[in-house]
Amino acid sequence: MAVTEHSTERTVEAVFRIESARIIAGVTRIVRDVGIAEELAQDALVAALEQWPRTGVPDRPGAWLMTTAKHRAVDLVRRRETYARKLAEVGRSLEDVPPPAEPADPDDIDDDLLRLVFTACHPVLGTEARIALTLRLVGGLTTQEIARAFLTSEPTVAQRIVRAKRALAKAGVPFEVPYGADREQRLASVLEVIYLVFNEGYSATAGDDLVRPALCEDALRLSRVLAGLMPAEPEVHGLCALLEFQASRTATRTGPDGEPVLLADQNRSRWNRLLIRRGVDALHRAGTGPYALQAAIAGCHAAALRYEDTDWTAIATLYGRLVRLVPSPVVELNRAVAVSMAQGPAAALPLVDALGREDALRSYHLLPSVRGDLLERLGRGPEARAEFEKAAALTRNARERDLLLARAAALPPVSP
Repeated sequence: MAVTEHSTERTVEAVFRIESARIIAGVTRIVRDVGIAEELAQDALVAALEQWPRTGVPDRPGAWLMTTAKHRAVDLVRRRETYARKLAEVGRSLEDVPPPAEPADPDDIDDDLLRLVFTACHPVLGTEARIALTLRLVGGLTTQEIARAFLTSEPTVAQRIVRAKRALAKAGVPFEVPYGADREQRLASVLEVIYLVFNEGYSATAGDDLVRPALCEDALRLSRVLAGLMPAEPEVHGLCALLEFQASRTATRTGPDGEPVLLADQNRSRWNRLLIRRGVDALHRAGTGPYALQAAIAGCHAAALRYEDTDWTAIATLYGRLVRLVPSPVVELNRAVAVSMAQGPAAALPLVDALGREDALRSYHLLPSVRGDLLERLGRGPEARAEFEKAAALTRNARERDLLLARAAALPPVSP
């Protein structure tokens, strides 16, 4: 394969990864079936892989993919005689015309991505199926990445996604943002999905890049739209605050070559103060739910002008409150890190060792990574090296792997 052809294929795949959620959402508006919409989006990807190496990458590759997928959707509708009446209605969606300045209904939003999230979070699906499907459609995550987010197996996730798409099609779920009680019923799943999409963008589970900014931007935008849609819901503002705080640090999380930069080494003068102020404002409107508590933790980091000024005691206390609300080994691990900073590594090591017996964390690379950090701080270099090597073997992100291996190489090996 020629270098240029290989380069074009990588471009196609990168563009599709960024644009796939919008394409699926736009096509779902036409075919009213998220499973078929995903297939048509994949067809557009195949068409690009066939054509772009010959014709070159178009000036607006995302628009090319969207138009191709929509034309295929309309062709499909045309082939179905029972959809003849709908064809006239959906034809307008092919025109590249901006939406009206204000939605027709003050309680409605002209946002296909948000419609897609609410559609995939319909109560006809179980909670885990809703989240898995939305991460697939909106986040563009692979089954492998979703499995890692769930701390479960790939076949389980794949089965959930297939069943979820079938269930939505069988129930004839409308492509819309619901109203009233229906909207509130889906809210918890919608919040969780937006949160997980942001997390995948903030710290990618796999691939060559630590950060996937497009996912962060989509999740942050969706959280703001949702806050405008449901201003009386405290946890919506809690999620908004959390994402604003986290997004404020995105630019400093990687170095010039994309390498990870640890929190202690980040240039805090480059943290986005506008996003921090937005986070503070949203936190004032939040309650005491899980997202609000996580936002308060992120706010503690944002308030510290230097790493040494971080109020780790407050953070450990907040994590303690969070784990009582949402029992989770991952939250316990984060609390252990805060305890180590507030009280020293010796106080935290037994907490981490206890978590090592949790089945859910058996393949979670951050567990040996945290344990390695504690052992290094306790002067137990060879043991720390072994933990960093174990963590490097578990992570699927190339940037994290390089960092962990570098930390391991800086420590003495285990004696023979």
